[in-house]
Amino acid sequence: MPYSPLLIKPMKEELTSIGFKELLTTDDVDAAMKEAESGLTLVAINAVYGCAAGMARPGARIALENTSKRPNRLLTVFAEQDLEATARMRSYFADIPPSEPSFAVFKDGELVYFMPRHRIEGRDAQAVARDLNDVFDEFGE
Repeated sequence: MPYSPLLIKPMKEELTSIGFKELLTTDDVDAAMKEAESGLTLVAINAVYGCAAGMARPGARIALENTSKRPNRLLTVFAEQDLEATARMRSYFADIPPSEPSFAVFKDGELVYFMPRHRIEGRDAQAVARDLNDVFDEFGE
């Protein structure tokens, strides 16, 4: 069941304030993923969990502040809130079990990297950022 929009608003804003485009509907997801057929795209599956607040969202911010190869687009869905949009986003990496928070990186429409919750939990934001920066360096332009 979705959470109160007031509860999750600051959690969403933590990503949208640094340039992530919030995808609320299946049509939003499909349109964004059509655009993702070129360039580098970072997708954040946002969540209410402590590891999202302490590691994932700050890790994304740190990574984006410390890269010369910033992704062309930043997209986000909120797993426990925007259920249909999240399910549609997950269909773009259907072979990977649902995991939130998580990050997916697409290069020219192809999934090239996925960071599931277990690679976020128990680490600090700097470690998450380093992993994302390594992917940006490898696949970015």
